[in-house]
Amino acid sequence: MDSGENEYRIARFRERLARDDTAELGVRVEARGEAVLLTGTVPTAGEREEILRLAETELAGLLVRADLTVACIDPPERPEELL
Repeated sequence: MDSGENEYRIARFRERLARDDTAELGVRVEARGEAVLLTGTVPTAGEREEILRLAETELAGLLVRADLTVACIDPPERPEELL
């Protein structure tokens, strides 16, 4: 597979993330040598898994590395103490 086709597939994956239910615009998708790197923060573990599933489908045959952090959006268990 040539690099032009890989770039096209990566761009198509970015567009899919932007328009699908996942709509994670905070996720960056970058070509890094022979791999594709996904970085960013997502709201839930389920969203992370969905993005990885989409990547596996859209970028099949490419090495995909993911550094996706799940944001903790739960309220704190106790009030913050300011000094």
